[in-house]
Amino acid sequence: MELGDYLNNSRKEYDLDSLDELKIDENPFNQFSRWMDHAIASQILEPNAMTLSTVSADHRPSSRVVLLRAFDESGFIFYTNYNSRKGADLSENPNASINFFWPDLHRQVRIEGTISKVPNEISDRYFSSRPRESRIGAWVSDQSGLLSSRKVLEDKFLEFTNKFSDVDIARPPHWGGYLISPVFFEFWQGRPSRLHDRIVYRSSNHGVWHRSRLYP
Repeated sequence: MELGDYLNNSRKEYDLDSLDELKIDENPFNQFSRWMDHAIASQILEPNAMTLSTVSADHRPSSRVVLLRAFDESGFIFYTNYNSRKGADLSENPNASINFFWPDLHRQVRIEGTISKVPNEISDRYFSSRPRESRIGAWVSDQSGLLSSRKVLEDKFLEFTNKFSDVDIARPPHWGGYLISPVFFEFWQGRPSRLHDRIVYRSSNHGVWHRSRLYP
């Protein structure tokens, strides 16, 4: 099959489940926890992978996949280099969105909110739990910066490996966590005939979540 034929004619029927606003949890964090637990139990690849979208000061959007590392009712935490492109975007515009897509379950979750850095002690604790090589990598990578060759990166990794050979590796000041505090959730469940279920939660000024259904 030619690429154009595949793109135009590829179809998958979504018929695994449904989503009823009368049965969905009143709290979007509880509903997310249910779906995440199901995704983990289903042993799908990287269930905590999420697409993070940011917007720069000159209104240019960009997206990339990062990993969710923790969540509770205060929000969703991921870790990265503060000097990366996403870090620069977030320093200029703290509004962002994340998207989880679990195709094997015919589900996705969209979350919108504002982002802030987590306290240093939280970043320190997570950093210390990472594999040693990953901690060295955080010192080595000038994330999103120009790199002249792969060899330069590998040489720098070797340099820092030797430098840290006999010492504990502290978290670099340019690396740490972000917390996205949601104001909006959308839970999407694929349904037959593309008549998908879409239930959204919007937060009021008083912290109360209001649910509604959207057209697919």
